[in-house]
Amino acid sequence: MKPLLLAAALLAAPAWAQPALRFAFDGPPAAGELAVQPDTAYSRERGHGFEPGAPRNAAGQPAFFSVDLPEGNYRVTATLGDRDASDTTLKAELRRLMLDGVRLPAGRSETRSFIVNLRTADIAAAPGVAAGRVTLKEREIASEAWAWDRRLTLEINGSRPALTHLLIEPVALPTVYLLGDSTVADQPGEPYASWGQMLPLLFKPTVAVSNQAESGETLRDSLARRRLDKILSTLRPGDTVLLQFGHNDQKQQRDGSGDAATYRAELRTHAERILARGGVPVVVSSMERRRFDAQGRLQPSLGEYADAARAVAQQMRLAFIDLHAMSLRFYAALGPERSQQAHPVNGGRLDNTHHNGYGALQLARLVALGLRDARVPVAGALRDDLGAISPDQPQPPEQFHVAASPGFTQQRPLGD
Repeated sequence: MKPLLLAAALLAAPAWAQPALRFAFDGPPAAGELAVQPDTAYSRERGHGFEPGAPRNAAGQPAFFSVDLPEGNYRVTATLGDRDASDTTLKAELRRLMLDGVRLPAGRSETRSFIVNLRTADIAAAPGVAAGRVTLKEREIASEAWAWDRRLTLEINGSRPALTHLLIEPVALPTVYLLGDSTVADQPGEPYASWGQMLPLLFKPTVAVSNQAESGETLRDSLARRRLDKILSTLRPGDTVLLQFGHNDQKQQRDGSGDAATYRAELRTHAERILARGGVPVVVSSMERRRFDAQGRLQPSLGEYADAARAVAQQMRLAFIDLHAMSLRFYAALGPERSQQAHPVNGGRLDNTHHNGYGALQLARLVALGLRDARVPVAGALRDDLGAISPDQPQPPEQFHVAASPGFTQQRPLGD
């Protein structure tokens, strides 16, 4: 079969019908593997290859390798290691952290697996859901396009990355869906990050994380743009949906289009529709903005919405993660000065709403703690080596390091 016809045939088949794909990046390919050279550029005809930019490992620059695939969940098994010592970080799609700083001595190799969720904007008809499309924002079509295209894209990063073999195979696994605002959504460029981008790192390769949050969103936007419909169209009974809204919903008080009461009603609508499809809704209260007064005391600004989220969870007997309260304890533990290290600086200004990699990872760990404390079934799939998690004893920011992605941005995420 010609390459173009082969690529088209693969995309036409559903994820579960996809054959396993094997790639060799170093040395002659074994039987069944496709050889990938540093200059193997992505093309539609080939169906895989490196995205435009610096070639793999050139001058220590990260590279992006893409494979055309239909939406679904995929287990990615990476073989790492080299003749020399190596240090590899792998991210997927829009900087979702999958493997962090895997360091291997010279001559040693290891295989590591993780799960990547792919999606498109198309909505398939399902019970209670009409066929259609998610109404994407302009930035989702431009700088965030990798979150919605029909490609699995891996960022190969680290001080000395050494990816030698790659196996990609479709899997039917439980999925954790995320809906929320910019503090949850995959952020496309440094220095910004979200807890949703870090959450995949905390799970064993037995669960997929599908982050469908978007910057600037409210519960009302989720309904109007059909983000909830998109999730419901692929949700299977037992799948988990984490709902974290509040930052942008609060602004509806100022424009007169809503208040805490409408927030509660819209949150109930989300939960009811998820329950109707057999899903497990988990209400997450919004983390606070970092605000200290002159005496070093925290000044909460989202308490009314945290209370509303808790009330809905209690009334509907849903799992509840009080990220609002935990974030206050997290900031207090670091104090007015050190807590600045959880937030990005862009254009010389500290952003006290959004987070950098360190802040995002600490919040992701608190979400993991919340899943455990609320006894959400999917918490059983969290990694065993996460160590003790407490908002009162965060990991030291001075010891944090995750390889930075290329593409720093001056564009602040939507919302505040």
